[in-house]
Amino acid sequence: MFYINIFLCFSIIGYLFETICSWIFKTGFSSGILYGPWTPLYGFGVLIIMLLSNKIFESLHLNKVVETIIVFVVITIVLTILEWLGGILIEKLFHITFWDYSNYKYHIGKYISLEMSLVWGVGSIILIYLVLPWSLNLIKKIPLFITIIFSFLFLVDIVVTTINKFKC
Repeated sequence: MFYINIFLCFSIIGYLFETICSWIFKTGFSSGILYGPWTPLYGFGVLIIMLLSNKIFESLHLNKVVETIIVFVVITIVLTILEWLGGILIEKLFHITFWDYSNYKYHIGKYISLEMSLVWGVGSIILIYLVLPWSLNLIKKIPLFITIIFSFLFLVDIVVTTINKFKC
């Protein structure tokens, strides 16, 4: 249940983050394809960051700075691929383009750009060293019934969204 809680919590935090950024920068952008207040790409991203960084730190045993640089590079590449695949999948399944980096100077197609990849890399390091150490203890305290309720609501949202998006 711990990893489910991480996924759900950071999916909601990602939704809130993008909603606040949209409001501040007046982009009119809506985060995610689901109706509920979650963006699963963030949940998956945080799980990937957490698991990859733990694996790298456990196996390398190098200087902390060198390990951090390696983690930065590996996670930046992996999250860039995740963003690219997410963009393609959303477009193919739902015929929606949620982000388009074509106007960025260093873009590759519309779903990835060097600028955003670096943002994900820096954000990952902040997440690893500042956010996760503080938040994981709180996440461990989430009662089972709360996890079950939010998991149920999340699954219902996936079903309802899928039915509504694929209506002919």
